[in-house]
Amino acid sequence: MKHVIGVDIGTSAVKVVLMNQLGELCQEITKPYPLIQEKSGYSEQNPEDWFTQTTMAIKELVSGISESASIEGISFSGQMHGLVLLDEERQVLRNAILWNDTRTTEQCKQIYELVGKDKLLEITKNPALEGFTLPKLLWVKQYEPDIFQKAATFLLPKDYVSFRMTGHIYSEYSDAAGTLLLDIRKKEWSQEICDAVGIDISLCPPLIESHECAGAITKEFAEATGLSEGVKVFAGGADNACGALGSNILQEGKTLCSIGTSGVVLSYEDSNSLDFEGKVHYFNHAQQNAYYTMGVTLSAGHSLQWFKNTFAGDEDFDSLLAGVENVPVGANGLLFTPYLAGERTPHADSVIRASFIGMDSSHKRIDFIRSVIEGITFSLNESIEIFRENGKKIDTVVSIGGGAKNKAWLQIQADIFNATIVKLSSEQGPAVGAAMIAAYGCKWFESLEECAEVFCSSGTQYQPIPENVEKYKQLFPIYKQVYQQTKELNAALQSFRKR
Repeated sequence: MKHVIGVDIGTSAVKVVLMNQLGELCQEITKPYPLIQEKSGYSEQNPEDWFTQTTMAIKELVSGISESASIEGISFSGQMHGLVLLDEERQVLRNAILWNDTRTTEQCKQIYELVGKDKLLEITKNPALEGFTLPKLLWVKQYEPDIFQKAATFLLPKDYVSFRMTGHIYSEYSDAAGTLLLDIRKKEWSQEICDAVGIDISLCPPLIESHECAGAITKEFAEATGLSEGVKVFAGGADNACGALGSNILQEGKTLCSIGTSGVVLSYEDSNSLDFEGKVHYFNHAQQNAYYTMGVTLSAGHSLQWFKNTFAGDEDFDSLLAGVENVPVGANGLLFTPYLAGERTPHADSVIRASFIGMDSSHKRIDFIRSVIEGITFSLNESIEIFRENGKKIDTVVSIGGGAKNKAWLQIQADIFNATIVKLSSEQGPAVGAAMIAAYGCKWFESLEECAEVFCSSGTQYQPIPENVEKYKQLFPIYKQVYQQTKELNAALQSFRKR
């Protein structure tokens, strides 16, 4: 039986999966690496840690199978936006600056001044946000000019690991779309933006399609892992694009809700001509000549994790959520807004903070838990509302991540989104999407859609309950008012906190 490997370079760990031609998960290895936070708002990692832990994970995976020669291809999923700078000798110049680093507010303003907001949206289809790659490049240029002067190219996280495996430098469109340097329509680096901000376009790596072969593994990597020389390496895709692949979001009308630390609502697009005015992200898909739009809730699962850590100690999530289905819609008049770390969609606001609204002495802990879950889901529903207001039909949503692990939460999603919620029978997320790219690249299938029919299978479905849908329709406008009513209060509190 032939096999492929999917590698997901996450923020906290690398996940490596081995899958066969039947779409079966044969083995899974996870290896963690540290986050480096030298100052408030800084978030960095050492790229060498990604490569070392990926090498160790693949070595462990290969040692667990009888025939390493059956492994034909490797591909990647990876955290988006992270900046890796290499010099002319292809050596790393500094730690990678990650997607969740917020030091670049000043550079975002500079981008609008130099490029113009309308022009930036026209070319990249995305606003200037701290998480993207271009603001990080400008920060290094401004505050670390000696390092910037030595830079010969930049890479995104997964592309650096691929470079170390193959010796070849490149990127692909789904990850490049998150840099603010790619012309989304033309699928090429934007000379206009580079000229406007004073970045030499030669810093941008060559671009290939996600399923294209970037080379074979080096002799050194084969020896380090036990893989056979000549294993092909395919470009791969951004984590959300690969998550969409692994959830069979490959046709118009299909939508994904992924609830991890952050939350994502992602919808497939076959056109690059839609205009969401920057309210949601608009990226190239890992499928050739396709796109996806995406809204982001910064503190989705993070909000529930925070509540558990703060008020429930070592209690596990099953125990924490026990009985949440018995709490009435609306958590007995308690509302939560999940702005623990600011918000992204529809409010690009780094200052706003979370609120509980409506507390009284009758509320129990389980009411708070229900309100946290509902608040997270309301926030995600703001992205769905934007899609629907722009003419998209959303009647079925595939739910993955932490939000798909609890039946009550799946039903809450169905009721708030007013859509059928589909839970996958086997969920491995972006790593499976990476493996699918490798399988397609190895020509096991004629198309990614054909591959998805084998690799992705749907499980339980949850239908919206009309009575609950109506109640949530009444609550949702109240939820949306909380942001407007607390925006100035939070700004004043943040200012007070800094004194």
